[in-house]
Amino acid sequence: MVKIFKLVLIIIFCGTLVENVNAQSTLSGANVISTAVPFLSITPDSRAGGMGDAGVATTPDVNSQHWNPAKYAFIESDMGVGVSYSPWLRALVNDINLAYLVGYKKIDEQQTVSSSLRYFSLGDIIFTDNQGEYMGQQTPNEFAIDVAYTMLLSEYFSGAVALRYIRSDLTGGQLINGVESHAGNSYAADVAFYYYNEFRAGRKDNIFSAGINISNIGAKISYTDGEVKDFIPTNLKLGVNYMTELDDYNTIAFAVDLNKLLVPTPNDTTHLQGAGGDVINPYGINSDISPIAGIFKSFGDAPGGLSEELQEINFSAGVEYWYNKQFALRAGYFYENVNKGNRKFMTFGAGLRLNVFALDFSYLLPTVRNHPLENTLRFSLSFDVEAFGRQHR
Repeated sequence: MVKIFKLVLIIIFCGTLVENVNAQSTLSGANVISTAVPFLSITPDSRAGGMGDAGVATTPDVNSQHWNPAKYAFIESDMGVGVSYSPWLRALVNDINLAYLVGYKKIDEQQTVSSSLRYFSLGDIIFTDNQGEYMGQQTPNEFAIDVAYTMLLSEYFSGAVALRYIRSDLTGGQLINGVESHAGNSYAADVAFYYYNEFRAGRKDNIFSAGINISNIGAKISYTDGEVKDFIPTNLKLGVNYMTELDDYNTIAFAVDLNKLLVPTPNDTTHLQGAGGDVINPYGINSDISPIAGIFKSFGDAPGGLSEELQEINFSAGVEYWYNKQFALRAGYFYENVNKGNRKFMTFGAGLRLNVFALDFSYLLPTVRNHPLENTLRFSLSFDVEAFGRQHR
């Protein structure tokens, strides 16, 4: 079916799980792990977007909800909100966008609540049948809304739990091979921890932090009433961050993240028939194991053994420079093995912090030719509610 082929391409590109469809079919040894609703894994904010997608252990900010909600326990301000926007895959299309709204509020010195809304619009899609006859036009979209509770567990350590509702409407109720489709729904949870230590060494203030976040632990998702259900992108993030003063006005921080999808590795390559020939099935093998069993299975199920398991770990590294806590410059690098998607890119960013507002942007530059993520921009605006209140007392 032509319409299935179009949706397959959208899902693959929007999830940025492969460099392109044809490349994956020719790469020797390629065995990409794919999931439904990959928009949950897209970096929403400009700060982490400028640091090679490193964010699980960086110092707290308003966008910590996506990376590690446990960081909110150490955030300085009592309350804040932020909004981010990214025109997505502009190298391919001009109407796909990701928007992100987030906010947090401290209950007291030990407890914080936070929430976010992520909305992903896939633009206008025209549906046709095998004969090319017009069957309607839809605007597929996906969104996720979550809430989190964070608690300070000790002087240096905090934990958080987040609950998430996910809705993915890719077909607008169109028939797929004669089967009625509907929006997919799922529920998920995050479990996160964060270590944060400020100390003096060499007559300078330093911060060492580390974080872990197991995100999107939840039910499989389905777009029909049949038995076909697909894993959502359960993911493990581990990271460390070190920040030090250069002098009274300048600081620099270095962050490193490791990421691994906690879903089963496909055992072989399956295909869907589409216009122009076979294309790789973006969901791989439809396993009948549970999501929790899939998490444990994901650590030792790669057909290539330990060497392939190690290939499934993505690496992010970033650096952040601040002048007088008001102006920031950022750079980073993201690496994914050629057999697991081949995303490799450098990132650059900048930020400006005023008394109440902060503005950040980032730019992504792939190191792989003809990459769909080429020239990706992100814009973020945050608002310090507590600082605003102090100004108007």
